[in-house]
This record gives sequence, structure tokens and C-alpha cells, in this order.
Amino acid sequence: MSQDEDSYEIHAVRYAHHDRPAHENFIGGDPHDNAPMPLDYFVWAILGRNRRFVLDTGFDAGIARKRRRDLIRTPAEGLAMIGVDAAAVPDVILSHMHYDHAGNHAMFPAACYHIQDREMAYCTGRCMCHDVLRQPFEAADVTAMVGRVFEGRARFHDGSAEIAPGLSVHHVGGHSLGLQVVRVRTRRGWVVLASDATHFYANFQQRRPFPIVADVAQMLEGYDTLHRLASSPDHIIPGHDPIVMQRYPASAPGLEGIAVRLDADPAG
Repeated sequence: MSQDEDSYEIHAVRYAHHDRPAHENFIGGDPHDNAPMPLDYFVWAILGRNRRFVLDTGFDAGIARKRRRDLIRTPAEGLAMIGVDAAAVPDVILSHMHYDHAGNHAMFPAACYHIQDREMAYCTGRCMCHDVLRQPFEAADVTAMVGRVFEGRARFHDGSAEIAPGLSVHHVGGHSLGLQVVRVRTRRGWVVLASDATHFYANFQQRRPFPIVADVAQMLEGYDTLHRLASSPDHIIPGHDPIVMQRYPASAPGLEGIAVRLDADPAG
């Protein structure tokens, strides 16, 4: 199938994993619910005929040790497996500045970084005086982003903005005050890369928020925004759910469990 000018392939590239029980993934989760509900960690490649974007940059081995996560491969190694050279990527979109989405400071040296005004204000302002709010951030990630601003490698967005034909960002907040999601035109319709607007399918399907949250009301309203932006509920892609790797086909033979095509129809 030929690719339209404003239509994109989307690849979810898995780079890390964390085992945890189900009750840790919901506000008010039953502490007796110890069924396994692990997190997968992804970066996403959005590939058009003439433009390439990467959503989020992941974390490195040092942060994996500090945060007790299992790093499977670097995001750059995963992207290389689908033919994307991280060093040549021209545009990186940061959904938000939490450690697992905004690390690997030198991995994309050619990129302009797209971020919401509110996220930059949040992670450099008075809210970071509170331990519970700054816990998901790494100071080195924030200072690296400040450095990009002064290098002329940052582009700020306020709310909704079209970055390219068929690709736009939309502020939802909630999990982090400046969290943005990405809406992408694909061969199967409008796909929404929700990132941490919903960690799991269960969060938005059952309207049970994830417990790391800056504003619960925004998070709940964000579920409605996901539905408005996506062509259908099957077009909403959660940010950490291992089920994503089961529902979508591998990006290429041999990449099972490593990268999947989100512009393809899901199984089942």
C-alpha cells in the first residue's frame, strides 16, 4: 500500500520492563490484588514519506539501576532495528519530562525537541519543591532540556498544535501537568499515542487512574480527550501496557517482542 503524504507508519519500540503487582497501578487499588501487572517501556517512531519523528527518549542504564528497572536495550538500539538512526532524527516529541520519557540526553543530537509550555513550567517551578511531585523527574533531564532551549533546539506548544500535516500534539495534563498526547493519521485512521495519559488499557477503559498523578480531575478528563481524538477506542495506544506487544504485528520478521506496527489493525 502506498503511503500518503500526510499518513504515517507508527512503531512501538520496547526497551525496558518492570514487574509489579496490579494494585500498584490504580488509585485505591486493593492491596490484596497481587496478580502480576508489569510495565513495559517504549519509545515510538512515527515515520512519514518525507519526515521522521520519535516520541519520547527513554532512560539509560544508570537510571535503570537507580530506579530498579530492567533495561533490555537502549532506545537507539531498538530504533536501529527498524531502520531509524537516532543520531539523524530531526524531531523528538516529549510527552512529558518524567525520567522514563526524557532521558538519554545525547542520543538525538540533531533533533528539535517539542514540549508543552506547561510541562517546562511545571518541572522548573515551585511544584518541584515537593518531594512527592518531583519524584518521577530527574534533575539532569530537566537541566538538559534547559540547555536545548538555549541551543535553539526546543519548540514549545500551548495546548493543541499541528507539528506536520497529519500529526498533532494535544495537552491533557493529569499524570504530569504538561503531559501531551500525539494524534497521528495512519492507513487505519487516527491513532492516538497516549503515553502516560493512560498507562494501561485498564486505566482508561475502567476509568481507574494511575496513582502517579499531579491532577486527578485532569487525568479523568484526559480519558475523554483520548476518545475524542482517536478514530475508535482501538486507536488509543496506552503508554506502558505489555498487551500492546500482543495486539499488534511485529514491525518486521524477527522483531517479535521488540517492535510492533501500530498503524496495522490490532488482533482480536
